[in-house]
Amino acid sequence: MEKMNILLCCGAGMSSGFLAQQTRIAAKKQGIMARVEAKSQNNIEDDLPNIDILLIGPHLAYAYDDLKKSCDRYNVPVKIIPKDMYAGLDGEGLLQLCIETLKEKETQNG
Repeated sequence: MEKMNILLCCGAGMSSGFLAQQTRIAAKKQGIMARVEAKSQNNIEDDLPNIDILLIGPHLAYAYDDLKKSCDRYNVPVKIIPKDMYAGLDGEGLLQLCIETLKEKETQNG
């Protein structure tokens, strides 16, 4: 994969912004080119055609089905960020989740 385009989504885009920053740091340490952004749930629709994966805060789990429908139109996987990863601002763990999810998608698509 050339470069990962990762979008984190939370209520206002604030708390996920800190996690996005930690994920960028983790990617840089591992020599992975990654664009990691954080936005509020209301501001993601225009980004969907240009991302590789959407990660949603655990407090938005209720919106998973609607977000998945939107992402399915662009073949973009959606994951709910595990609570401990979100609360701990675990950028390395989140990056690994992205890598595993995108490898899984690649395998499924052949």
